[in-house]
Amino acid sequence: MEVLQGTALMAATITMGIGAGVYLLYVFAIMPGLGRTDDRTFVGAFQQIDRAIIGPWLFLFFFGALGFTALAAALHLGADERSALPWIGGAFVLHLAVVVITVVINVPLNDEIKAAGDPGRIADLAAVRERFHEARWVGWNLFRAVASTVAFGCLAWALVLHGRS
Repeated sequence: MEVLQGTALMAATITMGIGAGVYLLYVFAIMPGLGRTDDRTFVGAFQQIDRAIIGPWLFLFFFGALGFTALAAALHLGADERSALPWIGGAFVLHLAVVVITVVINVPLNDEIKAAGDPGRIADLAAVRERFHEARWVGWNLFRAVASTVAFGCLAWALVLHGRS
């Protein structure tokens, strides 16, 4: 049972850490870089980045982090030593908030900018960029980056506690 607990906890930690890194990359590089571009470049580049990121790897790190964290929590529920459980639970709650914010805020904004169509055929690129609500997207992504980084830290500490038991 300990091996299964440790394996689930390791999978949760790895997927959470990679996901946190993706959000942080948007915070420190992608959005500041795009923010300095003209409207045509912003709209076209954001559309292409969003299309490129969607795929099985994104789903593994996005939903996998939640699933592996839930599995790790469930496996620790019946254990004699449960010192890691509160940390795993905290990570789960934080990542659940990230998932909800992503689905409710970021994805609809992403979908709206993609629905605007080919930037070469858009008459008013400034209006498309304005409707995207760049500051809102960036602000909520910062929340996702912080929450997922803290969740990663919780899982890393849970690994330490699990290893001590």
